[in-house]
Amino acid sequence: MIPSIYPMVPGHEIVGRVTQVGDDVTNFKVGDTAGIGCFVDSCRECPACSAGVEQYCLKGSALTYNGTEMDRTTPTYGGYSKQITVDEKYALKVNASGDLSGIAPLLCAGITTYSPLKRWGAGPGKKVAVAGLGGLGHMGVKIAKAMGADVTVLSTSPSKEADARSLGASGFVNTRDAEAVKAATGSFDILLDTISANHDYNMYLGMVTLNGVMVVVGVPTEPVPLNAFSVIGGNKVLAGSLIGGIPETQEMLDFCAEHGVTSDVEVITPDRIEEAYDRTIKSDVRYRFVVDMKHA
Repeated sequence: MIPSIYPMVPGHEIVGRVTQVGDDVTNFKVGDTAGIGCFVDSCRECPACSAGVEQYCLKGSALTYNGTEMDRTTPTYGGYSKQITVDEKYALKVNASGDLSGIAPLLCAGITTYSPLKRWGAGPGKKVAVAGLGGLGHMGVKIAKAMGADVTVLSTSPSKEADARSLGASGFVNTRDAEAVKAATGSFDILLDTISANHDYNMYLGMVTLNGVMVVVGVPTEPVPLNAFSVIGGNKVLAGSLIGGIPETQEMLDFCAEHGVTSDVEVITPDRIEEAYDRTIKSDVRYRFVVDMKHA
């Protein structure tokens, strides 16, 4: 989707200790735990930046890797490194002192699911469906549950039902089972679609209730056909969501710390990155790889 810029240093879910601060830094001190998400700068002037939704910067935010600084010339390099420098305005405070591995994925997977769940009112009395149980989906389940919603997982893999329930889901629908899908018609106030493979939006919209919403955060590889009556019938909303701005990402980190929410991860050393990539392609990860750069 985004052309690759080489040489590249990937990594945009970053947590570590502050080892040095500039003279004008006021929000962090040496020894603090800090996080960096998907972008490291923005124009700071446009309506989006002024509203604290820098991910939608009208001039385009500076991606943490595979991008450039706001001068559009200087390359950005990410977290697969022993150190990284960032403006304090684009760093996050992390309330943790022990194992940080389960916190790192919150900087992308966590905020990607938290933001739309909060925006559309997930909470007590609301029925939330999470479509897909992967790196994003498992965070969607945990966060929706922590918000107080009743959570159901929609998946093509019946083998994931046990995982779904252990993560906090009270229901599970095998979307390859036509009768199960039919039984779920009009069931969910919020359907969080985390699926990145090509799939039928119309089928999932059928499971959204009157005045409900289906929020897309997964990115299929090809355009998805949409029948207008899938939204017209039932006064439904089909929405999209990106990550979150700095204020909301900090709010998410604080929420997750308060509720004990972290990502389920497998920690690897840098020499296993190619193995991890191959396993990710095969969906052989529960549910996020984290690279321990201390052993780089």
